[in-house]
Amino acid sequence: MSKRKKNMLSPAKVLTFGFALTITIGAFLLSLGPASAGGKKLGLTDAFFTATSATCVTGLAVVDTGTQFSLFGQIVILLLVQIGGLGFTTIGTLISLAFNRRISLRDRLVLQETLNYNAIGGLLQLIIKICVYTFSIEFVGALLLAARFFRDMPLGQALYFGVFHSVSIFNNAGFDLFGKIHGPFSGLAEYAGDPFVNIVVMALIVLGGIGFIVISDLVSYRRTRRLTLHSKVVLTMTLILTVIGALTMLAIESSNPHTLQPMSWTNRTMAAFFHSVSARSGGLSTVSVSDMEQSSQFLLILLMFIGAAPGSTGGGIKVTVFAILLGAIYAMIRGKEDIVLFRERLSKESIIKAITQTWLAMFLVVFVAMALSALEDHAFLPLLFEATSAFATAGLSLDLTPELKNISKWILCAVMFLGRIGPLTLAYAFTSKSKKELLRYPEGKIIIG
Repeated sequence: MSKRKKNMLSPAKVLTFGFALTITIGAFLLSLGPASAGGKKLGLTDAFFTATSATCVTGLAVVDTGTQFSLFGQIVILLLVQIGGLGFTTIGTLISLAFNRRISLRDRLVLQETLNYNAIGGLLQLIIKICVYTFSIEFVGALLLAARFFRDMPLGQALYFGVFHSVSIFNNAGFDLFGKIHGPFSGLAEYAGDPFVNIVVMALIVLGGIGFIVISDLVSYRRTRRLTLHSKVVLTMTLILTVIGALTMLAIESSNPHTLQPMSWTNRTMAAFFHSVSARSGGLSTVSVSDMEQSSQFLLILLMFIGAAPGSTGGGIKVTVFAILLGAIYAMIRGKEDIVLFRERLSKESIIKAITQTWLAMFLVVFVAMALSALEDHAFLPLLFEATSAFATAGLSLDLTPELKNISKWILCAVMFLGRIGPLTLAYAFTSKSKKELLRYPEGKIIIG
C-alpha cells in the first residue's frame, strides 16, 4: 500500500473534520463585534454553541437570534444552517460540477456517507436533484411566508423573514427571528391560529424530514409507478407517528389552561399536529412547551428521539430504525425468523445496525442527562428534554438552555455534533477498519425471558 493511500482520510473522518471545521469558522464569525446587534462581542461559549446549533441544524439557542444578532450575524447563521442541512460535501460537489471538475471515487464515498446512500452509482445525479429540490422548495416556501408576513411588516422585512424562515424550517433548524417583534424566544406563538402559516411550516418540516431520496422517489413516481422500500417505510412511519403524536397531545393538553384549552377545537387540533410534526426535528412551537403537562413533554422526548428519515436534514435514531425495531418485535411475537416490511425481507446487517444505533443513542442521551443533572440544579425531566433535543437535533426547548452553566453548554455542543454526524459514523472515523473474520466460533445458547 502506498504512503499516500495509507494517509488518506476515510469518508467518516472527512465528514467529521469537515463539520468540525465549519463550526469553528462559524463560531469565529459569530464572536466578532459586527455579528452582534449591539456591537458587543458574543462570548466564546455562546458563539460556539450557536454555530454548533446552526451547523448541526438543531435550533437550541442560548441567546435570541432576532434580538442578539445583527444582519451580518443572522446571515452567518443562515449560511451555517444551509451548509449543515445540505452537507458541506454536497455543496463542494455542486461547486466542482459547476467548474467541470472531475469527482473522484473518494469524493463519491464521502458523499455516500453524508447522504446515507446505499450505492455509489447515481450519486452525482442525486446531488443535482438534491440541490434543485432544496432551492426550489426553499424559494416557494420563502414566497408563501413573505406573502403572509407582508400583512404584519414592511415588504423588505417580509421578504427577508420569508427567506430566513423558509431555509431554517426546511433544513429543520428551528431558528426564528420573531424575538425582534414579539419578545425573546417567542417562536411562532403569534401564528398559532393561522392555518396558512401552520400548513406552510408543517409542509416545509415534513419535506425536510422525509429526506431527499424520498422526495426524488415521489417526484419520479408518475413515471415509475413504484416506490422503494425505503420510501414506503419513511412515509408510512411519518404518517403514523404524526397522527398518534397529535391525537395523544390533543387528549392530554385540551384541559391545560396554559396551552390548548383557551383555543377553539380547530386551533387545538392544528397546534397538536404542528407540535407532533415539529418534535421530530423541526424545533419550532406555537404554544409554550415549558407550560405543557409532563406527560406531553415526555411524548415530545420520544418523538424527538425517533427523529426524521435517513438522508434528511433531521436527526434522531431515524424512523427507519424505529420501523425495524417494531418489525423485530412483531416477528418475534409471531415466531418468524425474518423481519419483513412491505413483502421485502430485511438483511441481518440492517437489523444489527438498527439495534446498535438505538442502544448507542439511548446510552448517550441518558448519560448526558445524568451528567447535566449532576452539574445543574434543575429537575431531571427538563434536563432529559434538553439532552434529547440536542442529540436529535430537534431544537425544542423548555427554555432551560440559556440558564445552563458553560460546561453544560459545551456538553450539549458535543451532543449536537454527535447527533448530526451520528455515533456510528464517529465510531467508524476513529477505529481501524475491521478485518474479515476467518474463524467462526461455535453457537452457544443463553436463556432469554
